[in-house]
Amino acid sequence: MRDIIVQVVARMMIPYLQMYGLYIILFGHNSPGGGFAGGTVIASSLILYVLAFGIDDEDLRLSGSLARIVESCGALAYVGIGLAGILLGANFLSNKGAGFPLGISGRFLSGGTIVLLTISIGLKVASTMITLFTNLAEKEKEEE
Repeated sequence: MRDIIVQVVARMMIPYLQMYGLYIILFGHNSPGGGFAGGTVIASSLILYVLAFGIDDEDLRLSGSLARIVESCGALAYVGIGLAGILLGANFLSNKGAGFPLGISGRFLSGGTIVLLTISIGLKVASTMITLFTNLAEKEKEEE
């Protein structure tokens, strides 16, 4: 049985949690945060949704194939950005040495490829956490 108070509070909090997670990912190179922290906040908001409303609705669940695609895209983007530095004659994940523009310090695009790296890490972490949670929840449901 689901509690109506938990559902109402979850409906109110989830959009703010997701926006905050996105903020942590996008501005992690200028302030505390980054891809891992932002990915966990976004994943926790989706886990809150499952806890409040249940995992029964097939339309709302992240399918296994989609989760694998998102996880793979996050990892491949990270490696691709790193290899771009090598292809430009610098070290793996090199920024300034590879010639990427660093922008004005303190602005959104001031870290060169760091913003792209945190986005790819955020995708990977969020999709992995959601996949782990849904697998554990389904396994527990089967044991009942």
